[in-house]
Amino acid sequence: MGLFLGLGIGGIVLLAGSLVLDGVLEGVFDGALDGLFVGWLSLPVVAGFVSMLGFTGAIVLGTTGLGQGAAAAAGAAAGAGAGWSAYRLSLALARDAGGAAPRHGELLGSAGTVVTAIPAGGYGEVLLRLGGQPVKYAATAEDPVALGAEVWVTATPSSTSVGVRPVER
Repeated sequence: MGLFLGLGIGGIVLLAGSLVLDGVLEGVFDGALDGLFVGWLSLPVVAGFVSMLGFTGAIVLGTTGLGQGAAAAAGAAAGAGAGWSAYRLSLALARDAGGAAPRHGELLGSAGTVVTAIPAGGYGEVLLRLGGQPVKYAATAEDPVALGAEVWVTATPSSTSVGVRPVER
């Protein structure tokens, strides 16, 4: 039983180490067998297999009257399932297509607040949200806009400036 518990604990340690050493096994076997083991030799997959083999083997050995061979077989089956699950999860995470980066043109029609008063025909500053993050832009307006006023973006002439108009309520 000590061997199985050692394998289980070793798998958990390997999994923790994979946070630091991610990609090491792939780099060691890079180009081996023309990519046959791509993703299958990742540390999370190997760690999942080893830890499930060990812990399942220890449980089978400790709770049943079966011998070490049956415990190893049950552990190998559970380890194969854990390794396959880790492999599929890593593929799903790698395919995750996150949203595109926010672009300056998406500011049209958004609301913001004046942080430096805008004189008529001159420049002031507004605080807008781009991709959920506050960003300060230089702003122009046809009419003067006071500090703290709410404004709408009407134009984006450059990547650092916007045209605005006051919100009328």
